Order: sequence, then C-alpha cells, then structure tokens
Amino acid sequence: MTRFLLKRALQSAVAILGTITLIFFIQRLAGDPTLLMLPEGATREDIETLRHQLGFDRPLITQYLEYLAQLARFDLGQSLVQRVPVADIIAARLPYTLFLAAGALTVAVGVGLPAGILMAVKRGKPIERALMALVLVGQSMPTFWSGILLIMLFAVTLGVMPSSGVDGVRSVVLPAIALGALTMATYARVARTAVLEELERDYVSAARAKGLTFRRVVRRHILRNAATPIITISALEIANLLAGAVIVETVFAWPGLGQLAVQSIAARDFPIVQSIVLLGAFVSIALNLVADILYSVVDPRIRLDGRA
Repeated sequence: MTRFLLKRALQSAVAILGTITLIFFIQRLAGDPTLLMLPEGATREDIETLRHQLGFDRPLITQYLEYLAQLARFDLGQSLVQRVPVADIIAARLPYTLFLAAGALTVAVGVGLPAGILMAVKRGKPIERALMALVLVGQSMPTFWSGILLIMLFAVTLGVMPSSGVDGVRSVVLPAIALGALTMATYARVARTAVLEELERDYVSAARAKGLTFRRVVRRHILRNAATPIITISALEIANLLAGAVIVETVFAWPGLGQLAVQSIAARDFPIVQSIVLLGAFVSIALNLVADILYSVVDPRIRLDGRA
C-alpha cells in the first residue's frame, strides 16, 4: 500500500509539473496581455512601462522559474486585470462550481445507474428500448444546445424555472440537468454492460439453483461485482463535469470557475487561467488515486501492488 501510494504520488507530481509547464508557455504564446490592459491611445513607452511592472520584459525561462517558486510558497499570484490575489477570486467562485457539479452528479448517478441496471435486467423488453432512447438523447445532445432548449422550454415558455444566475436551489436545476445529461448516459451504458456481463457468470446460475431469488442475486452479488468499471468511469466523469461546467456556466450565466476561465482567457489574465487549470489537474489526479484505492475495497481480488 505504501509503495503504491509513493509511486502514484511521484506520477502525480510529474503530471502536475507537466500541466503547469504546458499552460505557462502556451499562454505566453497567446499574446501580450498589456495590450488589452491599456487604452487604445497608449504609447509604446506606456506599454513598455507596464510590461516592466508586470515582469513580462524578463526572459521567459526566468518568468517560469519564478512562477514555480511562487507556487512552492502556495502563492497563486495576483490577477493582472482585477489586481487582487487570485486565491481570493477562486475562493469566491469555487462554491458555485462545486454546487453545480454536485447537482449534475446527482442527476447523472440518480438517473444513469438505475437506468443502466434496469436495461440489463429487463433486456429485450419495452422498458429497455424506452430507457435506451433516453440514454441516446443524453449522449448525442451537445451541452450548449440542451442548455438552450431547457431555457426555452422551462424558463421562457413555461416560466417555472429561472433562466440564468443564482437564485436559490431552483436556479441549479436546469444547468445541472444540462451538465449531467452526458454523464448520465455514460453511467447508464457502463452499468448496463457491466451487469449484463455478470448475468452470464456461473455464480449467478449457482445462486439461482440454491433457491435465491433473482432480485436478491442482483442486489447482493451482481451489483457489487459490477461496481469496478463504474468506479473507473466515476473518476473520469467527475473531472469531465468540472470541464463541462465552462460551457454550462456560460450559457446559464452561472458565476463559477468555468465562467471565470472564459473571462480570464479573453482578457489574457494568465495567473487566473493557470490557477484554474492547476486546480483541475489536482482534482483529476486525486480522483483517479481514490478510484484506484476503492478497487481493492470493492473487489478484494484486486491488490494495489498490481498483482491479482
């Protein structure tokens, strides 16, 4: 266990360093942010003065090493546009994104897993075809388009839901559905496949021969054995929810990190963009580590040292 965790910690550190390096240099290639920060009539001298104040006139490698040293002190820097600490800006926006992601995950798991299990145990019946149609719609509908349709139907036509902004729990319903639809479809497909594979196992026939009801076999044996692939996709899908929040937050004017990222990219506010990407990398790596540990809890045959 200790050896496994140390190995994964080293891999995580390399992945995070690679992410920091890529985003740092790619953003510098996007253009000079000082041109956006000054008025149109700014002179060349004004531009050079601001570049010197922000440190953009120094060699790129020097800026990179200074940024790494800054991160080592847990200092995310200061926003180039708002001139306030990046940590304060992210701390103000993060709860909204977490709230939206939690709502989307509730939709995805609460609808996707039961639908997938039901499609497997009711294979070939009308309910399977109806649920499969729902899954296909969720899988094929672009997030921005489903968001617009939800606004048109429930906010504009019916007037039962707010169309944008944050106004209590009701305001998260539409963006959570739009964000969670694709993940719901993924959970349903993976759950269906995993349960169908388990239904073909010999232990199912043996349990039925001993007099166990089909419902009890599914609940006590099949679901547990089918959990491994579901845990695998959970780490990926939760990270995808945070990435997909960029589109949903823009469509619904939701004041989270996704909207902040879009605004910061447009303004070339490097410290904010770098910090958001870094936070996303941390979350993704941590979720994958948790998934690896959960494998051994769900299925004792899987050992963390890589040997079965």
